[in-house]
Amino acid sequence: MSTAREPELPVALRDPTERVGIGWTSRLSLNLVGMWIAWYAPLQVLLGLHAAAIAPAGKEFVFGLASGLGGLTSMVVNPLVGALSDRTTSRFGRRVPWVVGGGLVAAAGLVVLSVADGVGLFVIGWCLTQAGLNTMLGSLTAFLPDQVPHAQRATVGGVVALATTVGVLAGTGLAAAFGAGRPTVAYLVCAGIVLLFLIPNVLFGNDAVLPSAWRPPVGVRAILAGYWISPREHPDFGWAWLSRLLINLGNAVGTVYLLFYLQDAVGYTDPATGVFILTLLYAIAVAATAVVAGPLSDRIARRKVFVIVSGSGVAAALVILCLQTWTAAVVGAVLLGIAYGTYTAVDLALVTEVLPASVDRAKDLGIIAITSTLPSLLATVVAGVIVTTLGGYLTLYLVAGGLAVVGALLVTRIRGVT
Repeated sequence: MSTAREPELPVALRDPTERVGIGWTSRLSLNLVGMWIAWYAPLQVLLGLHAAAIAPAGKEFVFGLASGLGGLTSMVVNPLVGALSDRTTSRFGRRVPWVVGGGLVAAAGLVVLSVADGVGLFVIGWCLTQAGLNTMLGSLTAFLPDQVPHAQRATVGGVVALATTVGVLAGTGLAAAFGAGRPTVAYLVCAGIVLLFLIPNVLFGNDAVLPSAWRPPVGVRAILAGYWISPREHPDFGWAWLSRLLINLGNAVGTVYLLFYLQDAVGYTDPATGVFILTLLYAIAVAATAVVAGPLSDRIARRKVFVIVSGSGVAAALVILCLQTWTAAVVGAVLLGIAYGTYTAVDLALVTEVLPASVDRAKDLGIIAITSTLPSLLATVVAGVIVTTLGGYLTLYLVAGGLAVVGALLVTRIRGVT
């Protein structure tokens, strides 16, 4: 009795086995640097200064409104674009068209911000920017499980963490240099950078084409049904998702009001410059650890111990900020960089190893990305309530540290990854 041979998976759906080289990693990193500059220049400095210029008496509310709605936009866009990316059969590949489209939308949003002189345009501009950047993020993150073998993922994750840090640092520096008053020039520079830096990766990224015969169902019902991943059937994915949510929520709650923390609690005379200094120290610490922790994790084939220790380090860094002094802020920034550099490098590798199916990689990573966007959405509300009514910055950083500790401990529940 003969049996029909199973059709061979197309390249786009196979687990990669060939190691990626420095050229591939450099192109992806440059794309990410541009994206993070356009993300963090506004988020760390420009939006706060802009909100203060638009509504001096209600800057916290205006900033919270824009960042909160931007976070909601992110939470919707990332998994949706991931699902559509998984179903894209373009001759340019599954991810590249969305990287380009996301870059164009993000640039348009930044242009809107550059001319925004009221709350309405301010909010619309940031939501457009977030929609574009999250379209890029979901597509770029999917390059890892698409093209990087398991044994190299933490190493590449370390490089990705370094690229993220360079983008954060450059974005914050750009904002501090050009952000006084209404930061029109800084927004426009960010728009140009996000488009310029995607070109090498788009042209030479080697994005595999998905044959139309292998495309998952495209209907609205099929896409929406894919948003639910049963924790009972895929418990490792569920625990990884919840762990990331709590660690990122703790980090977001603890850092979302950093500009105002330096201004109102620490009493630093130039808070925008203070944010840049702290970000520089953070960046150096991330760079020193991410590129070491990733290869070490790959070498010993262990993920969880790195995530547990680094998540606990994030908590310790946040609690140090309770002291509300410049010295405490400096120490906290360095420790946070050491911990978060390790965490982002290794946890990125971990989550790519608990994805349920290769056909839905970008969609599933989009669901994972909610663990970053949802904290951004919640952080402004949670932090605002704590700072204004529940004990101020002391309570804020104790709560943030507690969330990070619980998230780190939940990693022990993951069974399919060592």
